Amino acid sequence: MTETDFAFLRLLLQQRSGLSLTPDKLYLAESRLSILCRRRGIADIATLIGQLRLGRDRVLESAVVDAMTTNETLFFRDRMPFDLFRDVILPERIAANAASRSLRIWCAAVSSGQEAYSLAMIIDDLAERLAGWKVEIIGTDISSEILEKARSGIYSQFEVQRGLPIQMLLKHFEQRGDKWQISERLRRMIDFRHHNLLERNDHFGRFDVIFCRNVLIYFDVPTKVKALELLTPRLVPDGAFVLGAAETVLGLATRLTCDPEHRGLYRQAAALAAQPRSAAPLANRSFAQPLAGWRA
Repeated sequence: MTETDFAFLRLLLQQRSGLSLTPDKLYLAESRLSILCRRRGIADIATLIGQLRLGRDRVLESAVVDAMTTNETLFFRDRMPFDLFRDVILPERIAANAASRSLRIWCAAVSSGQEAYSLAMIIDDLAERLAGWKVEIIGTDISSEILEKARSGIYSQFEVQRGLPIQMLLKHFEQRGDKWQISERLRRMIDFRHHNLLERNDHFGRFDVIFCRNVLIYFDVPTKVKALELLTPRLVPDGAFVLGAAETVLGLATRLTCDPEHRGLYRQAAALAAQPRSAAPLANRSFAQPLAGWRA
């Protein structure tokens, strides 16, 4: 790939998806786009870039974005955010939403679905506590191809071995030949939708909890700011915002701030300032005991 073609590709990815491809990723672009060319019957990368320059094929542009997007994920990735969800965020939301008996969660950049299904498994294990509640989980991603995998809920043996305790595998999955499919009950809990984090999202409504983990690390600073400006209004005033371990809102968002008591948890700055917080509710036995098995 020529430097000129690579510069064009970097600009296209930035404009279409927010992905900031650094100059040292030329080899990665060549590797992934070569595979795409073979799949689509395109002679070579130069021909592919030539077609993209015409700006007439949105399907091809989407395929390039899909090819260059990193979809690394696994069940209960990093574990701490899921402990936080179970032990702190859920008790808070159950108390705050006792009248409406509803709970809305957004998993942004959901990839192949493991994060959303991990949250669904925690909620399902608390079914008695949430009896009569309306629970809605929305999982969004820019890749249509990866969303199809998420909707199917079918994972390889390797994928279910990464982070998923055997107890949860046996409880929530059914074996399909050499693969595993998550139960239909949990698949019905999640609405997977195509969405670009840099586009308007007003139609999504507001959420009690937003998980946006391990995607901002691929954006440059202006794009991070834009994504957070679009995401923050979708959070209810006293809601919970969760980022990845290597991510922060410091210097990027004025309306979000770190929760002083829980690392990795962010709040609406105005709500946190207006309401002094005592010790956040920890899990009691009725929350922790049914889920003890997944800690192993």
